[in-house]
Amino acid sequence: MSALGYRNFYLCAHDRGARVAHKLCVDHPTCVSKAIFLDIAPPLAMYDKTDFNFAKAYYHWFFLIQDAPYPETLISASPETLLEYTMGGRHERGLEVFEKACYESYLKAMRNPAAVHAMCEDYRAGASIDLEDHKKDNEAGRWIQSPLMVLWGKHGVIEKRFQAVEEWEKISSSTVVGESLDCGHFIPEEAPEALLSRILDFFKD
Repeated sequence: MSALGYRNFYLCAHDRGARVAHKLCVDHPTCVSKAIFLDIAPPLAMYDKTDFNFAKAYYHWFFLIQDAPYPETLISASPETLLEYTMGGRHERGLEVFEKACYESYLKAMRNPAAVHAMCEDYRAGASIDLEDHKKDNEAGRWIQSPLMVLWGKHGVIEKRFQAVEEWEKISSSTVVGESLDCGHFIPEEAPEALLSRILDFFKD
C-alpha cells in the first residue's frame, strides 16, 4: 500500500484474505483506519475448538496441510472436482452464484500445479508458523487496534460453531461490531448488496 501511495487505508477482506488482513492490522496498526473481516473467526479459536462437525465442514483445512506432494497430486488429477465441491457444495445455489468468467479464472489457476502448491503451502503455514505468530502476538498484547466489523453467513459454519464478535473482541483493543447476513460462506457473491451497504456505512468517517 505504501508503494501505491497510501499511508492509511480502509480494509475489507474475505476468508484467507481476512487472515492476511488480521496480521496486517496487528503488524501495522497505524496504517489501517478501519477493517472488515468476512466469514472468519480468529484462527486460534477455530483450531482450538475443532471437533467432529467442524472438521467435517472444514475438511480442506486438514487435507491441504498434509505433506507435499500428496494433496497437490490428488487436486491436480481433477481440479474441476475440487472446485465444484468446495465452491458449489457449500450453499443451495451451487456454482450459479459465481460469474462464469470468475469461475473460469479460478479453474485456470487450479489447473496450474504451481498455484495448487502455493495454495497448499498457505494452509500449511496457517496451521504452523502462522499459529505460532498469533500465539506470540496474543501473549505480548499485540492486538487489533483499529475499529473492526465482522460479517458472516447466517447459513454457514461461523454462525453454527462460533461467537464471532466475542472471539474477535478477545484480541482487539478497539470496538468490534458484527452480524450475520442471509447467505452462506461466499458473502460477496451471495449477498453483494447487503455487503456493500455495510461497507459504505462502516467506512464513513
